[in-house]
Amino acid sequence: MGRPVNPNSQYTVKPHKLGHCVYASTQPPHVDPETGKKVYRYIHWGRIIENKFIPGKEYFLADPAERSKLIFPADLDLSEIATLSGNRKPGNQPSSDEDNNRFYGDVWLLEQIARKVGIYDDLMKVFDKNKEVVNDILTLAIYPYLTGFSYNRVPNWQRIAKTPSDHPLTAAYITRLTQSITEKHRMALMRLRARRLKKDSLCAVDSTSRCTYGSSLADARWGKNKEGLPLRSTSEVVVYTVSEHMPVYYRTFPGNMPDVRSLETILTDLDHAAFKNIVLVTDRGYESIRNLEKYILKGQPMIMCAKTSQNMVMEKIQGFGSYDGSPAEMQIDPATKLYYQQYDIKYTVVGTCYTRHFGKKLKLNLYLDSVQRSAGLREIDAEIAEQEQLLKELLLEHAVMEDDKTLRRRYRYFTISYDCKSRVILSYERNQKKIDKARLLVGYFANITQGIDSSAMEAYRLYHLRDEQEKYFEQMKGQLHANRQDTWSEEGATGRRFILFVSMILSSYVRHIWKSTCLHDKFVSSLEILDEMRPIRSIQHAGRKEHITPFVGKQRLICEAFDVEPPKGCDGTYTSKKVLPSKRGRPRKAVVEKSL
Repeated sequence: MGRPVNPNSQYTVKPHKLGHCVYASTQPPHVDPETGKKVYRYIHWGRIIENKFIPGKEYFLADPAERSKLIFPADLDLSEIATLSGNRKPGNQPSSDEDNNRFYGDVWLLEQIARKVGIYDDLMKVFDKNKEVVNDILTLAIYPYLTGFSYNRVPNWQRIAKTPSDHPLTAAYITRLTQSITEKHRMALMRLRARRLKKDSLCAVDSTSRCTYGSSLADARWGKNKEGLPLRSTSEVVVYTVSEHMPVYYRTFPGNMPDVRSLETILTDLDHAAFKNIVLVTDRGYESIRNLEKYILKGQPMIMCAKTSQNMVMEKIQGFGSYDGSPAEMQIDPATKLYYQQYDIKYTVVGTCYTRHFGKKLKLNLYLDSVQRSAGLREIDAEIAEQEQLLKELLLEHAVMEDDKTLRRRYRYFTISYDCKSRVILSYERNQKKIDKARLLVGYFANITQGIDSSAMEAYRLYHLRDEQEKYFEQMKGQLHANRQDTWSEEGATGRRFILFVSMILSSYVRHIWKSTCLHDKFVSSLEILDEMRPIRSIQHAGRKEHITPFVGKQRLICEAFDVEPPKGCDGTYTSKKVLPSKRGRPRKAVVEKSL
């Protein structure tokens, strides 16, 4: 009879010498998928130097529950484990053995914002209270926002700035960390962010293209570059709350996928992440009858831009007949000088098992800009005259015509006949049907609402709030320097997008406070706020308590605007500690001095 298997053997840590290094390792069993045999592979948790365990990448990235299962030798020095942030006890901690004088103010402000908006607590839940991983993610999210450099320079930056992560984030470690972030983490974060939304939050849905250096990425295989560069691109979709000014959802699609085809996946994701009672706002890129019916089937409150060429919109416009200036049925809004009219829509969709679904509070809002209509009619007449003049010259010269696609684009108001073999122009005539349609629709625009109680002009103003979404993409590609993706593996790209999402939450909040408070008059941009905070330093000397330099001038104003308290003793106030002689009666108030 064989010896019984020790269930703790796979967690027993033993020295493993590899070259000139000694690693603290375990050998858990794995089943080879090809042969089906059990094999034992080494997992290196760190190094052993002079009988002292130095935690490594594998130990940093492990869950606390997995760490607790490890059985170390009794004589091994484990004092380095106690220095990890996840294992530290509450209270003031002694400084390191090194002397440091590092910038801290801008990092400190972003750390306070991370706790204020709840992203720090959400990350702690997503990564099972692994503080090392959370601090590393926050450091990588803060770094490009403050420096504008690539991740190759993070260790150099950590030498001059105090960061949430207290160990060097080398390129190899960053790759390992980003590749450990999976779809499970993304969805867990989405669910936590969904719980923080207010009821009936207005959420704008939009996408942008991002170039990538990683040609092996599946989503970038067919993406076309809009900037004319020899790089492929992906489509990045973000849902942004225009009421809370915060991104709450993201997903990547292939670069060649149109927005109209991605909405079904977005709605499915939002449903799985428990986004309830939100109002989605989408632009013309997501407009189609298919998506409208999808909204009705799901009962999703929404405001969607509607094309005037759509049948239900065109019928209303045709019903106005001929008019001077504006249709008599439409009203005018004094503030915007727009004519408007709202219509109730009855739309029935057949769902599964032949069930009928009706649009709830489904309304069509039609608008007319008379100034834009007048200018548009003039432009149509000028374009027709210009095209006709060019076609006359081509006909006289017996010119060879371009391909059909180019002809339709250049001479869209004309029908052109040409010789099929030589492609020499033979004749042309006006396409009166297309001209009449263009004249009919010019100056009009429309949107469709469902599940919300709003007038036509209220829906117009709510829709225009989605302009904040464009500022989001400008910020992502500008301040965060994320206009290019430099990852080549699918796992790394997933982790990088996750970190970018965290970074955008922080930067969006900074920009919102800057725009909505007195800081807008004091600073030209939101980045200047961080520049103002940067000179605050964290001074650490060996064996001494950390000292943070005082907050003065505009730095205190920034803390007030963000509703955060400076560290104790750094707020620029001082209470005199002079011992006064005791007197009868009420004691005197303490003298308070304020530094300028």
